[in-house]
Amino acid sequence: MARPRTSWAAAAAPALMGVVACAEGAGGNDRPFAPDYKGVETRLMDGDLVNFRVAMRGARDEADVLAYARCAAAQYALIRGYGFARHLRTNVTREGGIWSADAVYTISPALPRGLRTIDSEVVVDDCLEQNIPTV
Repeated sequence: MARPRTSWAAAAAPALMGVVACAEGAGGNDRPFAPDYKGVETRLMDGDLVNFRVAMRGARDEADVLAYARCAAAQYALIRGYGFARHLRTNVTREGGIWSADAVYTISPALPRGLRTIDSEVVVDDCLEQNIPTV
């Protein structure tokens, strides 16, 4: 009788989860998340192309500053009367404890083509629930 085949990733997943759990507990990072949002700079580049520069202190990692830029883009789209945005690119830096993101989005009244689109109303509601400021 043939043995069922298991992919390497499926077989290793439980072990990797244990390593991740140990690494998270061993870091000693028991501080509560207390972000200090430093503000948003918005620049209309061309028609529906918008640049957002955000900065924050106290981010846990890159994902926190990316979320801040996304919230800014979603609110800006709503302010301009558009319901959607599409993420084009974001560059993140960390210097002296301050995380910064330089993000570019397109805004549009209808759902744009592409995989990295956001429904502005849904995202702004989520930002409010997470206490992430918008524009």
